[in-house]
Amino acid sequence: MENKAVIFDMDGVICHTNPFHSQAFDAFFAKRGMQASQEEYANHMYGKPNSYIFSHFLQKEISAEELSELENEKEGLFREIYADQVMAVPGYMEFLAALKSEGFKTGVGTSAPRANMDLILDSLGIRSNMESLMASEDVSSHKPAPEVYLKSASKLSTEPKNCVVFEDSFSGVSAAINAGMKVVGVLTSHTQEELPPCDLYIKDYTEINIKNIQELLG
Repeated sequence: MENKAVIFDMDGVICHTNPFHSQAFDAFFAKRGMQASQEEYANHMYGKPNSYIFSHFLQKEISAEELSELENEKEGLFREIYADQVMAVPGYMEFLAALKSEGFKTGVGTSAPRANMDLILDSLGIRSNMESLMASEDVSSHKPAPEVYLKSASKLSTEPKNCVVFEDSFSGVSAAINAGMKVVGVLTSHTQEELPPCDLYIKDYTEINIKNIQELLG
């Protein structure tokens, strides 16, 4: 029997981190005499890699060396703010346990740095549940490119057609579609209308069950 797999983005999908990323960016920008609106964050931060975010808001090309320095500063602020606030999206822990009990392979595919992923996985105690862990450092082409999900499928020893991805951003949903996978849109950060067409939509994991995943995978 071929492996069936479920792959989760992280920010906005496992945990609703976006408000805390906004706080971190607020502090980061304040040090530079800048300010950004929630609308700008929604359009240019959620689901985007840091290389794009810094280039957009600072309005300049960012070298690899400068990106590393800026990212360390901002993500350090995020982890400091979020460290004692880590909480899964409602129903996620129970849904993950149900997937594992039914023999599904599971993984994380995020545009966030590995240190952020480590914080969340270890705070929730779910690292051992994941057979694949992919962070921004593990890919050369970020979402909406499908690389993170194609690499995840390979690591999970399965084909893209056997994978369901949970995503909350336009670029993330696009990446999953580009990888040839089924997609569940998690509406924590955007409305259904703001995302590309998904196979299912949920507000949280109390609205989905194992049967839904089995039906998506045929």
